[in-house]
Amino acid sequence: MPAVPFEAFFMSVDGTRPGHRFCIFHPAQGGATRGSVLYIHPFAEEMNKSRRMAAMQSRAFARAGYTVLQIDLLGCGDSSDDFGDASWQAWVDDVQRGANWLAERVRAPLWLWGLRAGCLLAVDAARNISPTPDFIFWAPTSSGKLLLQQFLRVKAAADMLEGSAKGAVAAMRQTLANGQPIDIAGYTLSAELANGLEQSALLPFDAPRGPTQPRIEWFEISTAGNAEPSPVVQKSIANWRDRGFAVHCDMIVGPSFWQTSEIEDAPGLVVATTAAISVRRQSQEAAA
Repeated sequence: MPAVPFEAFFMSVDGTRPGHRFCIFHPAQGGATRGSVLYIHPFAEEMNKSRRMAAMQSRAFARAGYTVLQIDLLGCGDSSDDFGDASWQAWVDDVQRGANWLAERVRAPLWLWGLRAGCLLAVDAARNISPTPDFIFWAPTSSGKLLLQQFLRVKAAADMLEGSAKGAVAAMRQTLANGQPIDIAGYTLSAELANGLEQSALLPFDAPRGPTQPRIEWFEISTAGNAEPSPVVQKSIANWRDRGFAVHCDMIVGPSFWQTSEIEDAPGLVVATTAAISVRRQSQEAAA
């Protein structure tokens, strides 16, 4: 398969914390651009575990005629500042910057493609993006509160090995409540970021009225071949549909690549996602 061209660059950022964001741009291949896609990476170490899958999917989108922008958020990857300098709002702002950057260069429908916590950021950012974008959710986190709790338990588990785990999570929450940062697995978590993360949730908003519904292509990953979406996922999907979104959910067999000890791929997810926004789009256009 021929290589897909890409451009790595730094996006300049003005404002209260000027700096740069590292980006990778994949131009659409094969003629007319069918759409643009902004990738929003997951939280902390999940981002690094997922880089290979993000690259594989970005190349597949480009081959299918979609322009893709991958952006490292403030304090993440090769972008400026440290993780401890980040806030949830700063990350939401970065998503909006990425969407604006694409809109200035590509006249095509926008997809916000999030993985895990990236889905929470996509929803928060989309409330201020017009027209309302379509979404691609990869294993979306239902709430930032749950993700924060899991992250705090990483340090609690490490403290347990050192014999000092008693009340660890409660103590960390108190530290954050006092406005002080904590260090977890090589990441400095600020009180501001923790608070913003905890307040975030995958809650729907009203879809704009129009000839077509905004779409959500929702993917859950399981190692079991006959798995069904959890009751929580099914309820969330119903809520999004009630607010006017066209939601299609696929269960994909594969590893939880964002958290495996070794870097793993889920090629079936790439194939299904590419088909979802291209083949299904063709079917809808033909029906219209």
